[in-house]
Amino acid sequence: MTDAITTAPARSFATLADGAVARGAHFAVALHEGGRGPVTVASDGETMVLLPDVGATVSGSASTCEAPRRSICILPPGRHVVQRAAAGTCVVLRGDPDAVAGPPGEGRDPRLVVPVPHRRRRPENRIVVHAVDELPRTGAGGRLRMVQSSTLSINWVEYDGPRDRSTLSPHAHRDFEQGTLALQGDYLHHLRVPWGPDADRWRPDEHLEAGSPSLLVIPAGTEHTTEGVGAGPHLMIDLFSPPRADFIARGMVANADDYVAD
Repeated sequence: MTDAITTAPARSFATLADGAVARGAHFAVALHEGGRGPVTVASDGETMVLLPDVGATVSGSASTCEAPRRSICILPPGRHVVQRAAAGTCVVLRGDPDAVAGPPGEGRDPRLVVPVPHRRRRPENRIVVHAVDELPRTGAGGRLRMVQSSTLSINWVEYDGPRDRSTLSPHAHRDFEQGTLALQGDYLHHLRVPWGPDADRWRPDEHLEAGSPSLLVIPAGTEHTTEGVGAGPHLMIDLFSPPRADFIARGMVANADDYVAD
């Protein structure tokens, strides 16, 4: 019997400040909040920009568009500037962490599937904007809205008040990690690492308190579920690289028809 602990890296967690960059093995998250100054995005691949509480003008070499508050923008490769209309939050997500300035990443987990970028069915050099409130709801209770880029897929998870703790959904992913980005509300992340035969290597369960904004990176194989606690709105983003093939196959990702997995 294989000892799961020997290959399972520890989870990582960070409370994020304005300007912070945090990473998983195959994705990076950059947070810009509070101000209204321009955010410059430069990438050789597609980039996803989240605007949860403020609109913005998004400009690139080939196009300029107005993105409303509560929108998800997918930027083509190249250099773009996101000019927020007022003080608010701008989150930049990408599937090429080596291209983001910051400290070098941790060693790679050999269990993780190697991400291969999806290809757009029709090559485009324009900015695509998805208004969150126009995306179809999916998942238990209709709490989820799902979108993908060529290298990422995200779940926009939103609800008011505490999550019903009698209906949590503990699960694990065999060959990919999950990033859980808390943008509004307080949470308990419940984490369990499977036992191997060596009891001296077992890890205790965790019930990690997390405020917003923060990022939890959950390794492959770790059982997990997240419980929103306290009154008020809760908004978190689950992110995956490569895009979730199972969700795409089940028709849950709103823009999956725009892409082909080679």
